[in-house]
Amino acid sequence: MPKINYIIDKENTQTIEVANGLTVMEGAVQNDVPGIDADCGGGMACATCHVYVTEEWFDKLPKKEDGEEDMLDMAFEPKKNSRLSCQLIVSDELDGLTVSMPSRQG
Repeated sequence: MPKINYIIDKENTQTIEVANGLTVMEGAVQNDVPGIDADCGGGMACATCHVYVTEEWFDKLPKKEDGEEDMLDMAFEPKKNSRLSCQLIVSDELDGLTVSMPSRQG
C-alpha cells in the first residue's frame, strides 16, 4: 500500500499506509489525522480537507478541476500548492506523497 505523509505541524508527521482507490482525505479521516475535518465527507462541497502539497509532488498530481479551484477560493490561506485532499486518489504512483495542513480549516 502507498504511504502518505501528513505533516501536522513542525514537530509532528504521520505516515500512513492508504489503500489504492481511497482519497488522501479518507486516509486521514480513517486514521484520525488532526487538521483534516472533511465536513462534507468528500463531496467537494466545502474546503475543510484543504492541504498543501509539497513542491516535489505538486506537478505529479492530476490537474485541479474548476470545481476544486472554486472550493479552494473559500479555503483558509490558499496557496499555489493547495489541493482538496478529497480529490487526490491514492495510487502506487503517489507512494511517499507529502501534504501539510493549514493552521486551521476554513
